[in-house]
Amino acid sequence: MAETLRRAVATDRVGHAYLFCGPRGVGKTTLARVLAMALNCGARGEDGEPCGVCDNCSRIWSGTTALDVVEIDAASNRGVDDARDLRERAMYAPSEEGHSKVYIVDEAHMLTREAWNALLKILEEPPSRVVFIFATTEPQKIEQTAAPILSRCQRFDFRRLGLMDIVGRLREVLESEGVEASGDALRLIARRADGGMRDGLSILDQVLSLSHGGLTSEAVQGVLGIIGEERYLKLFDVLIDRDRGALFEIIEDLLDRGYDLIEFYHGVMDGLRMLLRLRVGGGAPDVPDHSRADWEELSQRFEAADLVRMLAMAAEIESDGSLRRSAQPRVLIELLLLRFTYLDRTVELEELLRAVGGEPSPASGEGTPDAAERSANPDPGSPRIRNEGLPDGPETGRDTLTIWQSFLRDGSGVPKGMLTILRGMDARVDEEGALELRVVPGPALERLRGGQLSTLEAALARAASQEIAIRVLEAEDGGGQTDARVSTDAVKAGRLTDLLQKEPGLRPAVQELDLELL
Repeated sequence: MAETLRRAVATDRVGHAYLFCGPRGVGKTTLARVLAMALNCGARGEDGEPCGVCDNCSRIWSGTTALDVVEIDAASNRGVDDARDLRERAMYAPSEEGHSKVYIVDEAHMLTREAWNALLKILEEPPSRVVFIFATTEPQKIEQTAAPILSRCQRFDFRRLGLMDIVGRLREVLESEGVEASGDALRLIARRADGGMRDGLSILDQVLSLSHGGLTSEAVQGVLGIIGEERYLKLFDVLIDRDRGALFEIIEDLLDRGYDLIEFYHGVMDGLRMLLRLRVGGGAPDVPDHSRADWEELSQRFEAADLVRMLAMAAEIESDGSLRRSAQPRVLIELLLLRFTYLDRTVELEELLRAVGGEPSPASGEGTPDAAERSANPDPGSPRIRNEGLPDGPETGRDTLTIWQSFLRDGSGVPKGMLTILRGMDARVDEEGALELRVVPGPALERLRGGQLSTLEAALARAASQEIAIRVLEAEDGGGQTDARVSTDAVKAGRLTDLLQKEPGLRPAVQELDLELL
């Protein structure tokens, strides 16, 4: 953004209206002042950069009286009369030749609809050498109240600053003040600033006023009420050991010491994210140096998939608003931590689902029914198959069904939206050697009978290098299953069908992108 504006000033292609959007404390008003300085600096460089030391630059930067630069707080000057007064003042020429009149309107989303309407005409046909800069933290409100304004402005979206960028700036400030500070202390302040430089400087000033001597992480934690990372390390140890009773003791101790449980919740989220980055080898530059070894060791005791599930569970209570609405966040947080310790139950249920689906266990031996079915169905992710009524013995049916499995695993040539459904169908080989597909009544049966069967046969023939007839039969009640076991793919196909019935808007995406239910 700085380079864009610098070039615009240098080439005299400055727009007549700008909209600076972004979170608080990231430099919107500051950049607006710098742009005003550049437009009115007599010693401006050829690259468009203002000198920063001349009289005009000093007045604008300090916020004192400058004839050609006016800052307006829209929160207290939001009415139509204020907008009309601004419009009339904008008609006057700048005080000096070559200068520009710059109007910086802060908190622009506070202007009323009538005020925006009063400014619309002057934004459409602005006087020469007049520039409007609107700064806002909520551009969506401007879009709701005055959508035509957005098309008359050049929009710049500001982002939150990175953690290390804030740390670097804080270190510069402390060096100019002659104050020593540890890297861990600065990281704590930068993390609390949440991407806002202004907030970071305010927190730093607060900590300095209440601490003595150098700036340490202990002093920052004491002043800001930040929970020490040793408590989070202890928490994750307890989660690994599944010591559920100790979880209540941890929460009780935090409350006894006056800590904020919402702050603790966000610390748990940061800790899970840190562990996940370390576990998958992504690195974690914001991990304190003195405890990096502890975090790295702890990360190896978790599985990455478990950390992902824990993060998803933790994010859920904030995204659905239950944490903000609850008058007792303690109960929600305790319940969340307990759910972490019961993640092993989820794994056991997955094993149970596989067992119900008829998939053999690794310990199944030769000669057992499971072993016989495994030989006919070598891929546990493939549809369950039967060899029935074969004229030349089981080998012929096994070859046809093996080709069918390989065809579904590859997925090439399968009509869009049919792959998951085909995997859940009951496949057999009849007495004539044709492949029978038992299909429950519904869209899949209609599509196959409506012309996609020939497409499927042609694709299977290309994959098998031989002609294989496919016959589609309408399944009886229960989908044609004759035993008590249901394949995992059949369960997925059934769930997908139910989902599409509840949310029909998903059907085009499922068919076009050939999506599967995982």
